[in-house]
Amino acid sequence: MGDHAPRIIEALDLFPNVRGARFADHPDRALRGWIARGQSAYLVHDRDPLEHVAAAWVEFFDDQSTIGILDLEVDRAVDAFGTGEVSMPDYYVVVDPASLPPTWKHWWLGVLPQAAPTRVIPWETDGGTPLAGLLRGLPTSRMWPEPEPWLRRVARSVPDRIWLDGPAAG
Repeated sequence: MGDHAPRIIEALDLFPNVRGARFADHPDRALRGWIARGQSAYLVHDRDPLEHVAAAWVEFFDDQSTIGILDLEVDRAVDAFGTGEVSMPDYYVVVDPASLPPTWKHWWLGVLPQAAPTRVIPWETDGGTPLAGLLRGLPTSRMWPEPEPWLRRVARSVPDRIWLDGPAAG
């Protein structure tokens, strides 16, 4: 995730055990088919099943939208997960998180990690860890919990209070 995602996906696709593709502008079924046919150790893409929830959360806390819109996007995401239309990625790699606007930083480094702390990986492109090292260093841990319980609590994940009230995993 991030502005550098297309370039990074292309670079990762050159690795022997990685397949990368861009799906941001494609329907969910295209990504599902690609994943089903995937035979590499790592499948890297830019399709975010929580894209609309994230945008609604950020807009709500930036006073650009209403709680009703956020609730609607959560309902849509829960329905899509429930029908198998979408699934959570194994990991989110957040590229250059220090450059993100504040509320987006809270989403990527606060809200999402509450559900599965080791499944959201911040990565700085100008840091010391190369792409290959990033892949080798991916932590193993429990997978994402069922999306519905923690997505229903997203609206209560207030920026600057995340983690102060305890993790929201469920």
